[in-house]
Amino acid sequence: MTARRRRAARILLLDGLDRILLFLGADPATPGETWWFTPGGGLEAGEGVREAAERELAEETGLRGVDLGPLVAYGTVSFSFQGQRYEQEQWFHLARTTETGLDHWGTGADEHAQLLAARWWTVEELRGTAETVYPAGLADFLERLLVEGPPVDPVRL
Repeated sequence: MTARRRRAARILLLDGLDRILLFLGADPATPGETWWFTPGGGLEAGEGVREAAERELAEETGLRGVDLGPLVAYGTVSFSFQGQRYEQEQWFHLARTTETGLDHWGTGADEHAQLLAARWWTVEELRGTAETVYPAGLADFLERLLVEGPPVDPVRL
């Protein structure tokens, strides 16, 4: 099966307590398997990474006035979803919010069905969980961001 290539903007959204927002997702093609992941999604035609990050964040969280910060990381990930293989280039923006109440009004019906939960996580909770979290190494990277601040150039995750 040929992999569909895709570009995506993802957001490392932190609240006032330095907790990161993650969504719990599932793939109907693999029942019983779940994972936590950052808000974000695919770029639309003619859209830049920053514009996509702003749009996806509004659609998936309903939060307005989020302080969308710099690009801090990038990477490539391969995955399958609903029987389709994907090769995804993704870029991560750091963002901050003082609001933690979420409204998933903007998610499409298919996408909404795959979002099982949303949760704000501390670094310690990420380190202690046995659940699958993407991107790999998120706890270490988040801790580094909180201690050192954003890198001068985005790092590969």
